[in-house]
Amino acid sequence: MSSSAADSGFGQYVARQASAGRVVVQPRMGFSAAERMREGLLAVKRAAGSTAGTITLDSYTRVGRHASAMRHLDEELTLNGYPIVAYGPEATRKMLEGVAEANFPIQVRHGSADPRDIFAAMLESGLHASEGGPVSYCLPYSRMPLAEAVVAWRESAELLADAQASGSPVHMETFGGCLLGQLCPPGLLVAVAVLESIFFRTHGLTNLSLSYAQQTSPAQDREAVAALRRLAEEFLPGVEWHVVIYTYMGLFPSTYEGAQALLDESVRLTSETGSERLIVKTAVEASRIPTIEENVDALERSADLALHVRRMSQADGFYLDVYEPESETYTEARALIEAVLELDTDIDVALLSAFERGILDIPFCLHPDNRNDTRSVITSDGRLQWLDTGRMPLSQTRHAADALTADGLLASLRYTAQRYDNAVAR
Repeated sequence: MSSSAADSGFGQYVARQASAGRVVVQPRMGFSAAERMREGLLAVKRAAGSTAGTITLDSYTRVGRHASAMRHLDEELTLNGYPIVAYGPEATRKMLEGVAEANFPIQVRHGSADPRDIFAAMLESGLHASEGGPVSYCLPYSRMPLAEAVVAWRESAELLADAQASGSPVHMETFGGCLLGQLCPPGLLVAVAVLESIFFRTHGLTNLSLSYAQQTSPAQDREAVAALRRLAEEFLPGVEWHVVIYTYMGLFPSTYEGAQALLDESVRLTSETGSERLIVKTAVEASRIPTIEENVDALERSADLALHVRRMSQADGFYLDVYEPESETYTEARALIEAVLELDTDIDVALLSAFERGILDIPFCLHPDNRNDTRSVITSDGRLQWLDTGRMPLSQTRHAADALTADGLLASLRYTAQRYDNAVAR
């Protein structure tokens, strides 16, 4: 890779900002009209703070229905994202002219179990950063057999690896730390994030990010990110990587004040754990799709708070070292990672075998290739714990799925929203 290409990539930009003590903030933004997508990207680029751009794709493109996406464009109908394949590379390059640059990289976000067409269109358009994974974008979001998704993602990763070998600054983010968005104990989130990163490394990618979605307990979240960083160091030699935090992905507080408090907590989580990037939501999350202006306001507030918190954390000596090196989350995640890797030397085969045997099992996930024997529960102090571990090889096995009632599940789904709304009401 040439030095100019190496300096212009998404991962390299995040690394530069981290070296300067800044967190990169990024929205989840996508528009079907090319001029509107350009407007949104330019607004994010002009925002105060270290920002990265996002092009979120539409639902038709995610499932390969590119002709349907094209019909909507021809009829001037609105889609719920940017149809990068239907537009074609020339139109996307025109949309990006004067927008994408070394200090404003752009990531394509999609949600597809088979991103081969998406990645081809992305590369032809001059974009080199995306996200997802064979597990994290199949089981929660698709009915595609996991075996087919693994093949599609292997070929997609190899396509990106070929571009990387030709000098393109490719970056891939695993979505494994965001499985279903909520009610998945952190040990499993961390394990899948690391395993998908191993999958990407195996298929030639060397610049990665590992995701983690804010959950129900601030203390447990900090423990989880510490575990994620330690395991990445242990299992990803030869890889440049960083950690990206997602603001809570479940039911959001209905009050503006409660939503803002939850958002601010995700900023503190990012800063206090040394995480390098944050996917930001807005305080209107529970009621409607935010405007461009609201996205920019949320980015600027988050960037400002992140800088303040990081300075305070460093001054107080508060950082990852405060967490036990052998935490419950670390121990669980490492046990799952090792159990999967022991199944086969081929990571593709190992992942498939792990779900077939229940060694990996996502609670509440109804995909046919997920056993769905596991269940989780929120404890009185807000931590996510296993209620039923199914067949997963965890030392503290639990088998009490029958104890979870419908009312209990609904209460768990509402826990975070009610906690932050109630705190404001008091």
